[in-house]
Amino acid sequence: MTSALRFTKGHGTRNDFVVLDDPAGELALDAATVAALADRRGGIGADGVIRAVRTRDAGIEAPADAPEWFMDYHNGDGSIAEMCGNGVRVLAAHLRRAGHVGEGPFAVWTRAGVRGVEVLAEPAPGEPAVYTVRVGMGQAGYAEIGRTVAVHGLELPVADVDMGNPHAVAFLPAGTALEELDLTVRPALDPEPAAGANIELVAERGRRHVAMRVHERGVGETQSCGTGVAAVAVAAARRAGDTSGEPWRVDVPGGTLEVAWREDGEVTLTGPAELVADGELLA
Repeated sequence: MTSALRFTKGHGTRNDFVVLDDPAGELALDAATVAALADRRGGIGADGVIRAVRTRDAGIEAPADAPEWFMDYHNGDGSIAEMCGNGVRVLAAHLRRAGHVGEGPFAVWTRAGVRGVEVLAEPAPGEPAVYTVRVGMGQAGYAEIGRTVAVHGLELPVADVDMGNPHAVAFLPAGTALEELDLTVRPALDPEPAAGANIELVAERGRRHVAMRVHERGVGETQSCGTGVAAVAVAAARRAGDTSGEPWRVDVPGGTLEVAWREDGEVTLTGPAELVADGELLA
């Protein structure tokens, strides 16, 4: 591993990330390095690692008109993920604080395509580095193919929701306590998706209001999952017959996020992004 590696630690509703500032694409970020950085005992500790790199220097194929900045996102086990909604917000906060982007909306390139970003609020000098960020999450794909998930002695029907990465969303029966689910072991999907899936378990809380827990691919249970929150809101609105486009509130163990829809059907995700530390990895 590269010595004296500079990093920033941040989180979005306690879904936490190590951010590496690599504008010119000079870092070699392999799976072993990612896993070591994300290790909570031997490394810095995180659910994922984000490399902030200019698209032209990222060593990837991208269209000529791709945005300047690329979110090179890796799960904590070193595997590559297409998108991360909380991660995009944290990356946006980092890019703004580092002076890599100016005022106003901007876009970043991800493995799931372009994601538009608006920094709605940022900290005053001397205040904690807490930003409020809205992300355009793209169009959602939705399917019901008879998939089920086994959890808490129940076999529940699943909705497959594609937010640029795959999600399996299941709603708990009334009277089942979301807080009591054992997610230390991944719930079993039947049939299992070829590329795996993030699994969200959902409890209804009120009008346009749900709560969820998530078991993420390559990580395990996390305190929040931005694409998962968007997927849950899409499934919940469909389940409720809600075509208003009005915002849904989604509670996660790490906080609360808001999901809404633009007129063209694009899903938006709004919530906090907090940068908590800058540091230097010595070994």
